Amino acid sequence: MPSLAHRLGTTGAVMALAASGLLFGAASPASAATSCYGPTCNGLNPANTVCANDARTIDTTWTQVELRYSPTCRAAWGRRVGGINGGTDTIWVENSNGKAYSVDVPSNASGNYFTAMVDDKGLWARACDNLGSDGGYNCTSKY
Repeated sequence: MPSLAHRLGTTGAVMALAASGLLFGAASPASAATSCYGPTCNGLNPANTVCANDARTIDTTWTQVELRYSPTCRAAWGRRVGGINGGTDTIWVENSNGKAYSVDVPSNASGNYFTAMVDDKGLWARACDNLGSDGGYNCTSKY
């Protein structure tokens, strides 16, 4: 007959294995969950969601503004990679439902600047930037 210490040790090992299996099993579904989808993404920062994880660049303007899209979240946003030389620039993203979000890129800035997200589920979206004081603007294709 096994000793009490042996039985407790075996029971403890089985419980530890069961607990670690529960913890690992619970982690997988949580990491696969999205933090928003379609219209619930409106106005959210893509860096604070899982939307940036599968994002891809759909189109880029000649002024280096990108339209970014997440198939998991069905959301889009505008991004400028790198800075600008000269005056302040404003980039924005808009969708066919009338939602639009913008961000100002300061003069001689570096790094990446991006807008909040817009719903792109069953809609089109595009990213744009202004071309200075003449009031013109430059946009990506609609997606």
